[in-house]
Amino acid sequence: MDMKGKCAIVTGSSAGVGAATALMLAQRGASVLINCTKSQEAADAVAAQCRAAGADAFVVSANVASDDDCRRMARAAQDRWGRIDYLVNNAGTTKFVAANRLDGLSAQDFHDIYSVNTIGVFQMVRACEAALRASGGSVVNVSSIAGQEGQGSCIAYAASKGALNTLTVSLARVLGPQARVNAVLPGFIETGWLQAGLGEAYEASRQAYKDSAALAEVLTPEDIADAIVWLLSATKVTGQLLRVDGGRQVGRLQGRPAPAR
Repeated sequence: MDMKGKCAIVTGSSAGVGAATALMLAQRGASVLINCTKSQEAADAVAAQCRAAGADAFVVSANVASDDDCRRMARAAQDRWGRIDYLVNNAGTTKFVAANRLDGLSAQDFHDIYSVNTIGVFQMVRACEAALRASGGSVVNVSSIAGQEGQGSCIAYAASKGALNTLTVSLARVLGPQARVNAVLPGFIETGWLQAGLGEAYEASRQAYKDSAALAEVLTPEDIADAIVWLLSATKVTGQLLRVDGGRQVGRLQGRPAPAR
């Protein structure tokens, strides 16, 4: 898949899915804006990997919860390249709280999570709208199966991703026919961020997910990046919510263990 001459913004791209996506785009010839909020050193390392792959890449430290920061990112890309072809809204946040601990979430927690996971996506699309329309561009929002299943790291996170799914469909209507908007909904992804958040429960959660999925696998950041890059280039696909869950939704036949691998 050749993406030479294309220019991309990937929010939340200092590690995990964002970093894997940025590198995959760079390997296909696209120029990439790497975004972080605090992890400047990690973001610089991702940018260096992208440049080593032959791409133009630079870092902008910005918080998508701030509309001013979103507009600053869009301006930085346009000032450098004169265009924006791809926008990957990967930046996200959560609070790890068991679903049955309703007192573990405050109204402020909801505001903080929505400000990044939902409002931040809207602000980024709004900031890039004119450039995306001009280039016939593509947006991929990184949502989660939590937005469909109603469970995840916390109720507020699941609700924010459900809202993001609706936002994706709404924006696809608004930006068409010039630009496309889709979302990828990952399942359990093996990342340091998730491991730190789940703590001692990580391994049990990981195994439970594998036991419930048709492919008996969890996901890697590269698995999700593959789907994102495909959606960016799928010229006749818009308004879609693509689950990448290793067969979690399909499920496993009861009584049939997964084969050894």
